[in-house]
Amino acid sequence: MLVDGLFGGTITASKLLKHGDFGIGTAEGLNGELIILDGVAYQALADGTVKVLKGDEMLPFANVNVSNFEGRVVLPGLKMDDVDATLAKELSYQNTFVAIKISGTFKAVQTRVVKEQQRPYPTLSETASKQQVFDAKNIKGTVVGYYTPALFQGAGVGGMHLHFIDAQHQFGGHLLDFESDKVKLSWQLLDGLDLNLPIQDSEFIKHKPSDMGIIRQSISESE
Repeated sequence: MLVDGLFGGTITASKLLKHGDFGIGTAEGLNGELIILDGVAYQALADGTVKVLKGDEMLPFANVNVSNFEGRVVLPGLKMDDVDATLAKELSYQNTFVAIKISGTFKAVQTRVVKEQQRPYPTLSETASKQQVFDAKNIKGTVVGYYTPALFQGAGVGGMHLHFIDAQHQFGGHLLDFESDKVKLSWQLLDGLDLNLPIQDSEFIKHKPSDMGIIRQSISESE
């Protein structure tokens, strides 16, 4: 629904956190990038700041899970483009969800954050020109994200969807690229999907969604 511009919030942050202590998402109006770590929801904003999301603030979309990382490996270095292949050496996961956590020191990190949108909302692809890009070097922090199987594209972002938050909680966003020094890669296979649909939201109930071809194209353009 984000693809078509349904950016209105349908769940509060406090209610969302009852479902997990680890995750990613965005706030109402596509306002920034959400990073949930250790049960705290951080919101990276387009002005470059990061704040803790208040419990009553609304969200249109998020992925969360209760963290229980059963797999870990320490790596001397890792690039973003190599996350998929590196994880594939450790386990088979093509058709299941995986929560991914990468913590340590990063030589370089590039993130993007979307500016808050106002009604009438544009489509997701139309927000691409309104993204702010940020760069940081020699920074400690954590990558938070998921692998979503291709057959669940739409319910999530197919493939890797990764966000970042620094150790001081002052820099973050949707990851465009990174290169790390020594980091710990942790993973958690998820054996199910609980999908919360906003059945009380009239905009959601009445909306006729785009076909999957448009969804794939729009997500690709916004990445």
